[in-house]
Amino acid sequence: MDLSRLRNIISRYCAGEENWVDSRTVYIGHKEPPPGAEAYIPQRYPDNRIVSSKYTSWNFIPKNLFEQFRRIANFYFLVIFLVQLIIDTPTSPVTSGLPLFFVITVTAIKQGYEDWLRHRADCSINECPVDVVQRGKVARTQSQELRVGDIVVVREDETFPCDLILLSSSRQDGTCYVTTTSLDGESSHKTYYAIPDTMAFRTEREVDSLHATIECEQPQPDLYKFVGRIHIYKDKDEPVARPLGAENLLLRGATLKNTQHIYAVAIYTGMETKMALNYQSKSQKRSAVEKSMNAFLIVYLCILISKAVINTVLKYAWQWSPDRDEPWYNHRTENERQRHVVIRAFTDFLAFTVLFNYIIPVSMYVTVEMQKFLGSYFITWDEEMFDEELGEGAQVNTSDLNEELGQVEYVFTDKTGTLTENNMEFIECCVDGNVYIPHAICNGQILSAASSIDMIDSSPGGYRREHEDLFFRALCLCHTVQVKEEETVDGIKRGIHQGRPTSFYISSSPDEVALVEGMKRLGYTYLRLKDNYMEILNKDDEIERFELLHVLNFDSVRRRMSVIVRASSGEYLLFCKGADSAIFPLVVSGKLEQVKARVEQNAVEGLRTLCVAYKKLSEVEYREACRHLTEAKLALQDREQRLAEAYDVIERDFVLLGATAVEDRLQEKAADTIESLHKAGIKVWVLTGDKMETAAATCYASKLFRRSTQILELTKKRTEEQSLHDVLFELNRTVLRQRSISGLSVDCLDFGLIIDGATLSAVLKPKQEVAGHGNYREIFLEICRNCSAVLCCRMAPLQKAQIVKLIKASKEHPITLAVGDGANDVSMILEAHVGIGIMGKEGRQAARNSDYAIPKFKHLKKMLLVHGHYYYIRIAELVQYFFYKNVCFIFPQFLYQFFCGFSQQPLYDTAYLTLYNISFTSLPILLYSLVEQHVTVETLKREPSLYRDIAKNSLLRWPVFLYWTCLGVFDAVIFFFGAYFLFDNTTFTSNGQLMTTNTQMMFGNWTFGTLVFTVLVFTVTLKLALDTRHWTWINHFVIWGSLLFYVIFSLLWGGIIWPFLNYQRMYYVFMQMLSSGPAWLSIILLITVSLLPDVIKKVLCRAMCPTATERAQDHDVLARDVAAAQLAPGQSYKGASTARSSPLQFAGVETLSLRRTDPLPRKLLAHLAEGGRAELRSCMLRLSGAGIAYYAPGPETSV
Repeated sequence: MDLSRLRNIISRYCAGEENWVDSRTVYIGHKEPPPGAEAYIPQRYPDNRIVSSKYTSWNFIPKNLFEQFRRIANFYFLVIFLVQLIIDTPTSPVTSGLPLFFVITVTAIKQGYEDWLRHRADCSINECPVDVVQRGKVARTQSQELRVGDIVVVREDETFPCDLILLSSSRQDGTCYVTTTSLDGESSHKTYYAIPDTMAFRTEREVDSLHATIECEQPQPDLYKFVGRIHIYKDKDEPVARPLGAENLLLRGATLKNTQHIYAVAIYTGMETKMALNYQSKSQKRSAVEKSMNAFLIVYLCILISKAVINTVLKYAWQWSPDRDEPWYNHRTENERQRHVVIRAFTDFLAFTVLFNYIIPVSMYVTVEMQKFLGSYFITWDEEMFDEELGEGAQVNTSDLNEELGQVEYVFTDKTGTLTENNMEFIECCVDGNVYIPHAICNGQILSAASSIDMIDSSPGGYRREHEDLFFRALCLCHTVQVKEEETVDGIKRGIHQGRPTSFYISSSPDEVALVEGMKRLGYTYLRLKDNYMEILNKDDEIERFELLHVLNFDSVRRRMSVIVRASSGEYLLFCKGADSAIFPLVVSGKLEQVKARVEQNAVEGLRTLCVAYKKLSEVEYREACRHLTEAKLALQDREQRLAEAYDVIERDFVLLGATAVEDRLQEKAADTIESLHKAGIKVWVLTGDKMETAAATCYASKLFRRSTQILELTKKRTEEQSLHDVLFELNRTVLRQRSISGLSVDCLDFGLIIDGATLSAVLKPKQEVAGHGNYREIFLEICRNCSAVLCCRMAPLQKAQIVKLIKASKEHPITLAVGDGANDVSMILEAHVGIGIMGKEGRQAARNSDYAIPKFKHLKKMLLVHGHYYYIRIAELVQYFFYKNVCFIFPQFLYQFFCGFSQQPLYDTAYLTLYNISFTSLPILLYSLVEQHVTVETLKREPSLYRDIAKNSLLRWPVFLYWTCLGVFDAVIFFFGAYFLFDNTTFTSNGQLMTTNTQMMFGNWTFGTLVFTVLVFTVTLKLALDTRHWTWINHFVIWGSLLFYVIFSLLWGGIIWPFLNYQRMYYVFMQMLSSGPAWLSIILLITVSLLPDVIKKVLCRAMCPTATERAQDHDVLARDVAAAQLAPGQSYKGASTARSSPLQFAGVETLSLRRTDPLPRKLLAHLAEGGRAELRSCMLRLSGAGIAYYAPGPETSV
């Protein structure tokens, strides 16, 4: 036994996975197999505890510190702090240690609190009560105590505590209904099946008597895949083997519905459950702003090293003369004299590095983190993004990408459920070319459901034929729809047929519900599935029973599903429905051309189409099909592949019956959203699995394609007529020729490309596979760059991700956004820079795996054009401002070394060095980055083109960065030399102190530094105030409060003798400085001179070449002036010719303020653009002399 287990382990880890069956054996009820059966190998599995937390009480501090110091900036400041501790540096270790400690502490508290919340959530889950069958009785235990092999009792509306295999249920047919809302968001009821050999167990004692083992695959995260088999031991007979699949597996987190109770065995527990495996952390995404920050940080690090090297070299050059080598007031020690010059130079280099290290803004990172975290709440608080129907608003799953919403260049969107409502409505069906329309209108009257079956379009008569009956029966039988009973009635026929809505249909697919409901309106009603018999009510009020033998489930590869049933006559029938491309190749008879024509017509109209076919099976064919299916289902390895092969053998030689058409309406404001994205310069691609005609009709309806759009097709149909090489080069020539003829930019060309999945696979093949025709990818990308919109149809989920990855990796490296609502969209959502999930009807898996979740597609407009715009503007200003204010802060320190013999003397006091970035200048920029609105929300929604102004990281490009850096250097030079010349011409006072002749102020090192620091703090704060356009009371409070705090702190710091200080060099310095009138004048003058160049630059740029954003700002100001000048309704105003301005009143309702110098048409147009209610048709303007007269209907209207 031990040797066997050892052999398995060696086989697994040494021979390779391909030689080892990745499976586990579960003993139900922990019972050993009977003697003579397989060997009993007790296996250890994890308990049922869920652990989503990251830290524990004992590893929080070391693990958190390790993660934080992996960031380059934190590690850099740690090194600086250690250098200050080891060598004699000009500044105290507190100046670096305190800011670093503040950043580390704030981050640790934030992360610790978030992890504590996860711990609390884990405890509430792990301590939930669970009922377990032990020795024939039900025992209550905690969820975390469950073990693999335990038999669990779950009651209605309870959640499954782990992954379970269904043994039996309270329903006679051994089925149970489950909702998986917490897993994938699907609220529909799914049916799961018990094993036939155990479905009859009704009591705990019967279940406990079960003697069986389960052999299944090891845990893996796919929610919809499970492979296993159960061996049931009965007396001394050979064990009975039954297949187990996903239809038998109840997943942790799902909820039992419409079933009193079930018995099931635990198969996967704790962190091995599929839910736990699916919710592991996603790969970290980094925004373009963060990459720019790191690049700027490297530049400033190089500047810091350069400053330290320059000062070190100049220090030794200055001290080369013997008389300067050792000043009388600073004798070197014997150890310093004996130290090697290289060691002394390196020590001085480190000391200068410490002195100038404040140019690297350590607090910027924590400010950015706080801005992202707090700023994300503006999305969740946005009432316009709240959906009343869902009762939910937008959600933020990660706040690291807020600013990336303002940089999107490509939007990849799903169609069904994203652009459309995914609310299917049955429109019509076609049987052998004859069209049936429910509730059709005939002679102005709506026919009843029962009679509407005779409403046939373009057919000679309404008689019933065999194919019609088979078609309607096929749609009533070929599905996975369940009937939910609302109340108990005497008879099913009476309750449903007589118009009493006592039940409704539920399914995981809205299409299936629409088809079954459509059949009900056409006279064929699906009643229920009972004891494996499907019951339908035909038009003649007769109940027909069909035994359900096999279900060949739908999958995205086959794109069809089938059922095998046996009629009451004993005849075997195989009904199949699926996409036209999946059905037509398998058809051997039927009116193919008529049905195909109707399908294509419906697809052009934007309807979703399905084709229906059938075939009769003989007894021999049925047994052969059963054999293929049983062999495939019992396989533990490659079960899906073997099932697919079995399906291909069975699903062939069909007789075509007809087709259906279902409408999926466009979502509200979907067209307006796409149009706005186009105006914003964003290219929109639709990636869908639907057929080309249906998807193209939706694209026209949503304004992705316009009637003037020139459509380029790159489809399988065209590549069959020409080679892929010829088609690609022909399309490329068409695009380039049009560009050369029009002379317009790429953005102005209106091309639309349609490509299907088969052609895309050929395009994306590696270069060596395309037989020397060149790189098709580059040609394809060149075509796409010249198209305003692209439609990719017949796409598999993996192909969606490949498309996104292809665009991401192109030479422009554009920012991509993917939006979808289903599980098939998760791959592209994870691949894109920003992933947005729609809280739709296809489940919440997309929303859970996304960075942001929104209720409807229309909310994407405000998400990008408003929130994204604001986030980017704010954080770009934050980053540039932080580097600017730190250049202003540290460059005077660099200049000061030229005047103090490169002695590493600090210019500022230790308290100022420490609190500059923490207290004096941090809050104003943090608040600015949270509430600033450079233009109004209404303007951003009305003018999507403003989004172009911030595209391609325009505010964090190198020219802008250099401008801010040069501005900081200029201001620093003004601070330093302005104060320096102020202190020129010093004289000694009677008590030996230096006093300036021109200001009569005590002169000293700390007075000089304090004056420079005061000008610095006021200048950088007022610079931010000048950049602020959206003023609120909290802006005033923080900006002026920060300046007031600096003044009060300086007065207290220098006005009190603090007992904990060994020496107090700042005592009375600040008060002495403020007591000098010329010092006040100098401070005001230096602040004005420092701010003046930036103000002049902005004024000139705004006047000579204003951006679209600046023009919108002027428009907002004009609109506010108009609103402020409005008079009460009906009020008249008469102004003399000498008046500076006159209010213009429209129809006695609205007024408009006019100045003599204002151009009248511009003002009127601006007013009308704001929604002015002027009745221009009956208005007259008269200009006489210097006065203006306006006449309009209503009361007195002269001006």
